[in-house]
Amino acid sequence: MSLTAAATLARLDRDGPARLTELAASEGVSQPAMSQLVNRLQELGLAERRPDPDDGRVVLVHVTDDGRAQVAHRRAVRAERLAALLDRLGDDDRRALADALPALTALTRLAAEPPENTRSEP
Repeated sequence: MSLTAAATLARLDRDGPARLTELAASEGVSQPAMSQLVNRLQELGLAERRPDPDDGRVVLVHVTDDGRAQVAHRRAVRAERLAALLDRLGDDDRRALADALPALTALTRLAAEPPENTRSEP
């Protein structure tokens, strides 16, 4: 599975159903490319298109139960690999990583926020 496909499934799992245009924008791909990706995910049974209950003209992409299971499996594999690497570190390096967690959490929060449109002048 491509990184874009995995990221799209993870986004749908985390944030819920979305329009193709929203998915394309969040993954930095064109709408036709996202449409092709969603078609492949549908063929694999990992996602599906459904009409928006509030606006029948709009189609929303949903993750399926199989898609959620795929996302959970990928997360578990990553966690196992990370745990194996962490086990190989010494105590000092583990402490350094633990000390860095607040800053890493702050960076993650910032990455999730929209960029500021205004810049302050010096």
